[in-house]
Amino acid sequence: MKDPIFVTKKLTKKFGGLTAVNEVDLHVNDNEILGLIGPNGAGKSTLLKLIMSILKQDYGNIYFKGNDITNYKTWKVVENGIACTFQNTRPFKRLPIIANVVVSCLGPRAARRGEWVKKSESRAMDALEFAGISDMALEPASRLSQGDLKRLEVARAIATEPEMLLIDEPFGGLNPSETELLAKSIRRLHHGGRFGKLHSEGMSMIIVEHKLSELMKIVDRVAVMHFGEIIAMGTPGEIIKDERVIEAYIGKEVV
Repeated sequence: MKDPIFVTKKLTKKFGGLTAVNEVDLHVNDNEILGLIGPNGAGKSTLLKLIMSILKQDYGNIYFKGNDITNYKTWKVVENGIACTFQNTRPFKRLPIIANVVVSCLGPRAARRGEWVKKSESRAMDALEFAGISDMALEPASRLSQGDLKRLEVARAIATEPEMLLIDEPFGGLNPSETELLAKSIRRLHHGGRFGKLHSEGMSMIIVEHKLSELMKIVDRVAVMHFGEIIAMGTPGEIIKDERVIEAYIGKEVV
């Protein structure tokens, strides 16, 4: 069995007297989607920010493809192949949608790994097409719906040519049709392979989400956080039957 592509060991973050992330051990396999769930304040978004080095851990280590990336700067985490979308989208609203993605294509990793015969504009359009919003490429980002803004975030992230994608609450604030469109984009990334290598390997992901009925349809495993700790790990079927998870978070049924 292959080693996991991503591992954290005893990852810990404190804010004063509050331990937001407490000795978290986590792993993601190659081409696996890991769902990360838990109540508000459980430490899920903080964990993603630790992985991206937006926040610095107090203790513990982060490994990607066997390399210790714990103290890397955020740009170097991206350069090594991890990208992240956040629940609060922050596009360049006055710029065309395609210009928002071109920025990602100008990074050293994207430039190195992308098809050299294609200009950044062409690769940005590829990312928008992959996310399903290429028909609006020349529109200003200010005109996008909340669902399309989430898909723009995905396009910007995959344009960096990542091998692992972190997605923070992709379905938050979306109506059912928007949710399904974004879920299709995520499934394409998983089953179609990495952006730019659509017929080879798939992309590993960590997805933080509260809409469990949608999340459980697309993940391979689920990790449950509560008060900064991982209290359960397993398949979707195992998690929804776990008494600890039902008591701490899910309730009697997944809704």
